[in-house]
Amino acid sequence: MSEFWRGARHSVPIVLSTAPFGALFGAIAVDNGLTVGEATLMSMSVFAGASQIVGMDLFGKHVPGWLIVLSIFAVNFRHVLYSAALVRYVSHFSALQRYVSFFFMTDPQFAETARESRSNPPVSFWWYMGMALTIYILWALFSFVGAYLGGLIGDPKAIALDVLLPVYFLGLVMGFRKQHGWLPIVIASAVGSMVGMYLFGSPWHVTSGALVGVVVGALLPPKNHVKPVDPADLAGEEV
Repeated sequence: MSEFWRGARHSVPIVLSTAPFGALFGAIAVDNGLTVGEATLMSMSVFAGASQIVGMDLFGKHVPGWLIVLSIFAVNFRHVLYSAALVRYVSHFSALQRYVSFFFMTDPQFAETARESRSNPPVSFWWYMGMALTIYILWALFSFVGAYLGGLIGDPKAIALDVLLPVYFLGLVMGFRKQHGWLPIVIASAVGSMVGMYLFGSPWHVTSGALVGVVVGALLPPKNHVKPVDPADLAGEEV
């Protein structure tokens, strides 16, 4: 169980950074008509902060249920890409362990698993679960606290709590800044997101930015790519 507790300790900075975000969701959920129990249950079943915020925003505007589901899918589409990328790190997990690990996969979980695979390969299932369960339990707890005490927060925008989400994701993106192809992929994703926002609006700009970034990443040459030698370049060389 040492790996489990190592993973739990590894989650502490993430828990501290997401705690206000979890409380913010709880407050917004209650403000939009959910009970404290319903807000907490949503955090435990959906377990995706950005999607929960989007869902609550649409729920408060009384839009059709199918549109809420579709919008949450658009925001969470990146998890399809995460799952595909995560397979290489957890290929040694059993089928059941992979299914369980995919449920607990979040943005920071994916980022930290990728880093763990480079520093301590192969990734331990118990390390993964120690980190995942700690984040999960405390996310639900802070959602409960935010829902229960939501009336004390007032308007989240008045105290700039609405900037937590973009700052949080910016920190995750910057954590990969030393990776091959980071800058062109980030620029392409940003442009794709802005174009998507102009053409389709929120939350579809999240998906459009992700897809453009994936395409650019796929087109970039590998890190150790060696340019083929053109025979014409050797024509004037002596043998």
